[in-house]
Amino acid sequence: MQNFQRRDRSEKRETNQMVFGIRAVMEAIDSGKEIESLFVQRGLSGPLFAEFKALVKEHNISFQQVPIEKLNRITRKNHQGIIAVISPITYQDIEDLLPVIYEKGETPLLLMLDGVTDVRNMGAIARTAECAGVHAIIVPKKGSAEINPDAIKTSAGALYKIPVCRQDSLSRVARFLIDSGVQLVVSTEKTKESIYDVDYTTPSCIIMGAEDVGVSDDLIRISDKLAKIPMFGEIESLNVSVSAAVVIYEAVRQRNIS
Repeated sequence: MQNFQRRDRSEKRETNQMVFGIRAVMEAIDSGKEIESLFVQRGLSGPLFAEFKALVKEHNISFQQVPIEKLNRITRKNHQGIIAVISPITYQDIEDLLPVIYEKGETPLLLMLDGVTDVRNMGAIARTAECAGVHAIIVPKKGSAEINPDAIKTSAGALYKIPVCRQDSLSRVARFLIDSGVQLVVSTEKTKESIYDVDYTTPSCIIMGAEDVGVSDDLIRISDKLAKIPMFGEIESLNVSVSAAVVIYEAVRQRNIS
């Protein structure tokens, strides 16, 4: 299985870049830069700030309103109440990517992360997914781990290789996948069915949730399969990155049985 748009090993490696100042941030947005996080000082106002808010809304970029003390801790330079962190990767859109996978004659194997917020878990999962030939990782715009140098380091560079699709609504994407012939397999303890009872040889999207709350009810309701990892010890759960590896490699095992 080949990944979509794998990046060349010689490509320049970037780290998160910080942009501050209202006009500089607006220029970054207008130029198409991926905004990983955006911090805005509470209480800002004025015509230029109104223009900034309209631009942010147009590009559907969320931001955090924070006290000026937090901004001053991030940088001592003249930030004018606005600091943006530019992502070191370029996000893709699953609606553009999936047709290409099908056109290449491949059987999609996707991974959706619902509420995984720890950057090291994100990096470890990306490393496993890239090694296993997963075509893409799908994450929400809100409530997902930041792709920062820690995540990239933990991924051993895999986040530069595997497409990451950051989407507005996981529920909407899930319905798009269903309509596109992709089965949704939720990894959850809320079932008696084992991950080993699921057929992953068909187009599949494995859905993993946060360790504390799991996958959202909205995704569980529309999924095709619920499957759990069998547990035989006294500890009742695995770290999400380990769980993802177990499920992904069951799919790989099934797809590579000769």
